[in-house]
Amino acid sequence: MTADTTIVHVMRHGEVHNPDKILYGRLPDYHLSERGQAQAQAVADWLARRDISYVVASPLERAQETAAPIAARHGLSVSTDDELIESTNVFQGERVSPGDGALRDPRNWWHLRNPRTPSWGEPYSEIAARMRRALHRARVDATGREGVCVSHQLPVETLRRAMTGRPLHHFPTKRMCNLASVTSFYFHDDVCVGWGYAELAGQ
Repeated sequence: MTADTTIVHVMRHGEVHNPDKILYGRLPDYHLSERGQAQAQAVADWLARRDISYVVASPLERAQETAAPIAARHGLSVSTDDELIESTNVFQGERVSPGDGALRDPRNWWHLRNPRTPSWGEPYSEIAARMRRALHRARVDATGREGVCVSHQLPVETLRRAMTGRPLHHFPTKRMCNLASVTSFYFHDDVCVGWGYAELAGQ
């Protein structure tokens, strides 16, 4: 019996309109900027040549808006998977850039005590587990063809590390998950046999 070959493309959403530069996390009403919309459309144009049969996204607006043009190019609707959502973070809603905002307050430094977990948010192990489940659900729904999952930077980075046997903890500056990037996983039946990374919208 010939194995089914399935590809699942896991995409980070496009740029978000965030003039206050806060860590928006799971907060509602954060939408794609004009540049983010153009990024989503560029990826949709590239994926128009692919055999996409299933498109699913995080429930957050920026992910849904990124998925919409991809689904439209293939005559599909966007499904929602809650396990593709952004990770939790205690600094949600605050500015956290270096030398600014919440990190200037010594009372918040306790949250940085263990970067391997990490202590400031959802454990990497839990992110990896839920993203693996979402990936395999998409694989099943796209069996023999190609699926697209739209998620967020940290969940996508953590999934790639989990799928390739790398340590889950890492420096945020070392993430290979730029805006609107696509990390693709290649399956024979339910076995992942390879992966790739592309920045189809440019940066």
